[in-house]
Amino acid sequence: MDEIKLVGVDIGKSAFHLVGVDASGAVQLKRRCSRPQLLALMAKLTDCVVAMEACCGAHHLARQIIPLGHDVRLIAPQFVKPFLKSNKNDYLDAEAIAEAAQRPTMRFVPVKTVEQLDLQALHRVRERLVGKRTAVINQLRSFMLERGIVFRQGRRHLAGQMPALFADERSPLSPRMQAIAQGLWREWQQLEREIDDVSIEIDSVAKTDPVCRRLMTVPGIGPIVATALVAAVGDGSAFQRGRDLAAWLGLVPRQHSTGGKPKLLGISKRGNSHLRRLFIHGARSVAMHSDRKRGLGLWLTGLEQRAHKNVAVVALANKIVRISWAVLARGEDYRVPAAAAA
Repeated sequence: MDEIKLVGVDIGKSAFHLVGVDASGAVQLKRRCSRPQLLALMAKLTDCVVAMEACCGAHHLARQIIPLGHDVRLIAPQFVKPFLKSNKNDYLDAEAIAEAAQRPTMRFVPVKTVEQLDLQALHRVRERLVGKRTAVINQLRSFMLERGIVFRQGRRHLAGQMPALFADERSPLSPRMQAIAQGLWREWQQLEREIDDVSIEIDSVAKTDPVCRRLMTVPGIGPIVATALVAAVGDGSAFQRGRDLAAWLGLVPRQHSTGGKPKLLGISKRGNSHLRRLFIHGARSVAMHSDRKRGLGLWLTGLEQRAHKNVAVVALANKIVRISWAVLARGEDYRVPAAAAA
């Protein structure tokens, strides 16, 4: 047991498979254990590196193992897959995790705090409710279209027309369709209230958290984006520079180069799709409402003269992400550059 320097753990709901290796990489331990047995075994081991995939339950388990004196490293699952040899089973998965953790160039996921996970849960709930609301609205629109009733685009416009639709005595809707539409309308209203409740809680967190308040000084970042970024990356220490954060979010060109000839394609769309979508929405808002005579507006105007407006919005999102990393890393509010302001 004293020879073990690194332990790879394949996580399950109740069963965990461990592979321990020594300094040379040779396997010295293979064991299957339950959750209590895992913690008891970790308490007996001398201080070593414990590697796990960054999946559901990994952050909670990491916070339990760290006080035992071990160095816990979480690895994104896509970085473990290339080290899996032969067929797939739990022990081979644990061995692949241990092999991946030994690579000097491997990138690790920081262990999230309880506050980060709570904030991330709020965003996941809100995202689910918004998706459900969109599904209800689309179904309602399709039912109305089948009866020859067409509404223009816009959720708020449709919501304003619903009471008049139900009050119209000349409506082409049958009594059964009236009942179905009214049920969808009540479900829509209930979803709106639930989304508002979650949004209010997110706003309160953003107003009280100093890091979120600094992030909200950046153009295009409001309470939703600020709290989502803090929940995902914390203080940004996992990234050496702003471009690394932009690359993690998939906002940099996808490269397909060979033979010394560089070839850049569209954005890679890797990483956190929810956070990337929020940043692009924020960039689009800046493009629509910003002052084009100073700051980012001046830069964006020059870019739109050379590229399509949608490409410019994505480029602006990339820039906002890099500025956000600088705000996180330096602990300062965003300041408009003097040259750009002039």
